[in-house]
Amino acid sequence: MWAQQTLKNALTLQTLNTNKAKNLILFLGDGMGVPTVTAARILKGQLNGQSGEETRLEMDKFPFVSLAKTYNTNAQVPDSAGTATAYLCGVKANEGTVGVSAAAVRSQCNTTKGNEVTSILRWAKDSGKSVGIVTTTRVNHATPSAAYAHSVDRDWYSDNEMPPEALQAGCKDIARQLFENIPDIDVIMGGGRKFMFPKNQSDVEYPDVLKHSGTRKDERNLVQEWKDKMKDKKGYYVWNKKQLLSLNPNNVDYLLGLFEPSDLTYDLERNTDTDPSLTEMVDVAIKILRKNPSGFYLLVEGGRIDHGHHEGKAKQALHEAVEMDRAIGRAGLMTSIHDTLTIVTADHSHVFSFGGYTARGNTIFGLAPMVSDVDQKPFTSILYGNGPGYKLVTGARENVSTIDYQDNNYQAQAAVPLSMETHGGEDVAVFAKGPLAHLLHGVHEQNYIPHVMAYAACIGQNRDHCLSRDGAAALKPALSVMAAILTVTRLLC
Repeated sequence: MWAQQTLKNALTLQTLNTNKAKNLILFLGDGMGVPTVTAARILKGQLNGQSGEETRLEMDKFPFVSLAKTYNTNAQVPDSAGTATAYLCGVKANEGTVGVSAAAVRSQCNTTKGNEVTSILRWAKDSGKSVGIVTTTRVNHATPSAAYAHSVDRDWYSDNEMPPEALQAGCKDIARQLFENIPDIDVIMGGGRKFMFPKNQSDVEYPDVLKHSGTRKDERNLVQEWKDKMKDKKGYYVWNKKQLLSLNPNNVDYLLGLFEPSDLTYDLERNTDTDPSLTEMVDVAIKILRKNPSGFYLLVEGGRIDHGHHEGKAKQALHEAVEMDRAIGRAGLMTSIHDTLTIVTADHSHVFSFGGYTARGNTIFGLAPMVSDVDQKPFTSILYGNGPGYKLVTGARENVSTIDYQDNNYQAQAAVPLSMETHGGEDVAVFAKGPLAHLLHGVHEQNYIPHVMAYAACIGQNRDHCLSRDGAAALKPALSVMAAILTVTRLLC
């Protein structure tokens, strides 16, 4: 019966949505490979008291799914900078570089000029749309920075992290580019406060913690500069949840929210009184951005899925993925598939896996039902190909039954010892719904994604299809609002 209902739903998709996309939303789960999606699905169901396997994530409900090939121009297994350049700027790039083509060489400042590539956020802004960036990492981290920066090194967060020769050659740090490259980005939310303030200036939230103090050698206060510029433009700077949720979005045109000195805390460890969740940030962002009659582009990054995996902490990673799925659901309630193209994808995968013939409903963080037939010890379903979870006790594999493998920060066992677990090289899923979502089908290069989004919204370089031969609009605007008005009118009559 379930399969028959699914078939009926699938048959309705034969009528394709060819509306023009007024709004564009990209949800990027950093490091959210297919095994992570499946494990997060099970976790979400189990958090709701179910078995888990049959649960549907919000992204599972999207009608179109494709695969993206993630390799960088110089790397078989990619990093988050080269991939961000692909799915935001539309060209593949070298690992470690953001907003520059493959002609640029990592860390070589003099290869920047002439090799800059612009992002879909820029294309949207230039077409009159409002634009926003929301992330759980620092706002000048690899993923968000490719939306606005042109840097041959992803680690040039502020001038403090740059070599003197790069500064002398005229290269700019990424935090500075956030405020200078694309004027008036409407919404910016995430972490990264310390990179905006003069070196050694105490942090507003952690005044006694030296590592959270400002980093800028040029003594600039980028936040104050932004506030001065926006004071007559309905611009607001916030650094905690209370300030954020006290805003009336109808009275806010520009928002800068920096909630931590560096990355935001893991959702499992988040102080729910002082730190906003990804869902709460997305909610406020859409309420501000949707006021623009021309629509908006919003980049949302669940950035700490990646960090959890790198640390071998699968529980942290999967809870980050579940929170991003909640944010996807919230965005779905606030927008319409008639005029909003929403895409969910990952930049790359990780060497994360789960297996071991576990029974239906087995806790995703639990043990396999048997012991190893080689060393006669139990093992967890979740394992990593490499990473910090590799551990020997008296020359043999650790017996996991002697430790708390359900702990939030438990590091799952790994086959090869590394201080940081690595990315995986396999394709990642691309989920799509809304106008022209069907163009995301089959297997594509990762840099195809922004070309589809721009085509659907009639922005960027490829706009010929937006006008037919007689000059009329070829892609039709969604009539959802008009239909709603007519329905209400009928009811009133």
